[in-house]
Amino acid sequence: MRIFSTKEKVLVQVLDVILKRSESDISQVEASVNDILKDIRKNGDKSLLKYTERFDGVRIRQGRGLRVKSQEIQKAIKKIPKKDLAILKLAAKRIEKFHKMQLSNSWAFTEKDGTILGQRVTPLERIGIYVPGGKAVYPSTVLMNAIPAKIAGVKEIIMATPPSKNGINPYVLSAAHVAGIDEVYQIGGAQAIAALAYGTETIPTVDKIVGPGNIYVATAKKLVFGLVDIDMIAGPSEILVINDGSGEPSWIAADLLSQAEHDELASSILLTTSRKMAETAAKEVSNQIRHLKRQAIARSSIAKYGAIIITNGLAEAASLSNQIAPEHLELFVRKPFELLKKIKNAGAIFLGHNTPEALGDYMAGPNHTLPTGGTARFSSPLGVEDFIKRSNVLAFSIKGLKRLGRNVARFAEVEGLEAHGKSVLARIKK
Repeated sequence: MRIFSTKEKVLVQVLDVILKRSESDISQVEASVNDILKDIRKNGDKSLLKYTERFDGVRIRQGRGLRVKSQEIQKAIKKIPKKDLAILKLAAKRIEKFHKMQLSNSWAFTEKDGTILGQRVTPLERIGIYVPGGKAVYPSTVLMNAIPAKIAGVKEIIMATPPSKNGINPYVLSAAHVAGIDEVYQIGGAQAIAALAYGTETIPTVDKIVGPGNIYVATAKKLVFGLVDIDMIAGPSEILVINDGSGEPSWIAADLLSQAEHDELASSILLTTSRKMAETAAKEVSNQIRHLKRQAIARSSIAKYGAIIITNGLAEAASLSNQIAPEHLELFVRKPFELLKKIKNAGAIFLGHNTPEALGDYMAGPNHTLPTGGTARFSSPLGVEDFIKRSNVLAFSIKGLKRLGRNVARFAEVEGLEAHGKSVLARIKK
């Protein structure tokens, strides 16, 4: 890995490349996705079957064949080792425990004149979860997206995942069962997003679409936003580790590589106050990367978007981290809770030497769907609140209306909205 100092002018350019790595001209992708969206909206199942055969190589004769039958899910559960099913259930239990703490309730208060003001919390009716397929296997995505929705009280949760000639991965189907997903459909890509947003003869329209995907899926989500809600436009994965010279360099290297193996656009950054740690960690990355099955991907990621930066103290490291606003932030230091006070922007924060980022991906409990690309400056991890909506509630007594009525009428007059004022004055003239 390349080693820099915050004193070097070139560092500005290096960080600029890393932070802008997901920016590209997607006009051609957008045009292709738009065509697919229009086609699905117009022709429904017919076009959905066409794209499934074209892009996934799977021929499904009828629209109803898109739905995965409960018998197939039960067969999938029997295919995986019992110990792995137990792991899925343990992860689900921990995710549920954490997210139950996020529940919010309706509330109201009454003023002296009898006026009632409050907020009503209601869950979304139906949501769709997109789970990537192909070579990737993401049962964790199923759990992390479905369980918060379930806790929020969403009435119907449906899942879309690409089919293959060998069927849907049994771990993904098993996770869907564990999470309590109501329906599973074997569709992928932009066409799946279109089906969830517009509905077809077989697939119902949803209120919100969540879950990761490739550039075509992400673009489709962006284009249907407004008709339905979405979770976020997720970018490439990233990790930033802050270190004070303490701890085991090989652990830091392993954590950096845990993100680098995701894809070529993933970013891995180490900020350390110790040159010795910088040099040792860099050597460890070189040694460990040779033993990875996905070493080609990890090498590309580290070469293009990896960096070790020597900082002048932890305060400078925290300031630089806040500018980057990483998806995953490890405070790999002696006193992590003290340093935590200086952190403002991060998707998830992992404290101490014994809290590797991978814990958060699978078993810890907090959600692993996190803001990327610096969006942690203004957005939050996926949670229960993403599957509810809030309505304001107002109930005025005549006394309360008279107390505020003439002020309201004057306010409306200032804004030039005469009818607004009259609607209030008509009630208090008597």
